[in-house]
Amino acid sequence: MEKSIPLTTPEAPARPSRLARLRESDLWHSFRAHPSALFAAALLLVVALTAFLAPLITPQNPYDLAALELWNSEIPPIWETGGQWPYLLGTDTQGRDILSAVLYGSRISLIIGFASVLLALAVGLALGLVAGYFGGWIDNVIMRVGDVLLSMPFILIAILITAIASASLPTGLKDVLAAPILIVAIAVPSWVQYARTVRASAMVEAKKEYVQAAKLIRVKPWRIMLHHILPNCLTPIMVAATLNFGLAILSEATLSFLGVGMPPDQPSLGTLIRIGNQYLFSGLWWIVVFPSIQLCLIVLSVNMIGDWLRDALNPKLR
Repeated sequence: MEKSIPLTTPEAPARPSRLARLRESDLWHSFRAHPSALFAAALLLVVALTAFLAPLITPQNPYDLAALELWNSEIPPIWETGGQWPYLLGTDTQGRDILSAVLYGSRISLIIGFASVLLALAVGLALGLVAGYFGGWIDNVIMRVGDVLLSMPFILIAILITAIASASLPTGLKDVLAAPILIVAIAVPSWVQYARTVRASAMVEAKKEYVQAAKLIRVKPWRIMLHHILPNCLTPIMVAATLNFGLAILSEATLSFLGVGMPPDQPSLGTLIRIGNQYLFSGLWWIVVFPSIQLCLIVLSVNMIGDWLRDALNPKLR
């Protein structure tokens, strides 16, 4: 009597994790083969870590006015004659440690820049998808509003928003909401670029057969936009968002330098540059130079990453 052989179903191969798929992707290999992108990412990582770990590594909280030591004011950097420990980069005219102020200010600038890009990206994606998918009068209204915003200088719109918000709020509340006001002021004129980019891609995708088939089986519009159209629009949006992150940080610094940004008791990098600018020719050069260097390093590293990402995602350069 023959023995029956039990039938077994072959096990499906284990699906690789997201981390494993990332390591095998062309984007990761391109990143590892790009020295300037590696350098920029490492530099930005160091800046971000030191900024967010500032309370643990700095000798002073520059936002605590009671902790400022006026008798230790105008101390030069430690390698200059008269430099003192632990003020590695010196102090300003109020006794504020420059290294502490730069790291705390970097944290504010990074948060405002990142949040403003996220807000502009969310608004631009939503409006661009709606305009490209529905078209007609909805498209005309959204695009005409964008044209109005583009016809005005970016900084002028941001100054108007901050001025209106500051005038309508009491002094105490204005200082508390200074960062959210700046985020909105930078995001409002920035969403147009994302909306135009997504709209162009959405108009192309909306005419393809798979979208028409989804419409025929009565798939809801929001589901078509999010699950079918949006994934095909992400490549140019990723590049634009990365490059605009550096522009957002520069915009915050510009607004703070003009006096409509962060208050002096919560200084960002732009506020520190504005405060130190008046002492540049009086011998206290370190008050303005070190915040300026930090701002340049942040923007330079972000732009280098954005340039690499643009080249890596460009199919013509592969």
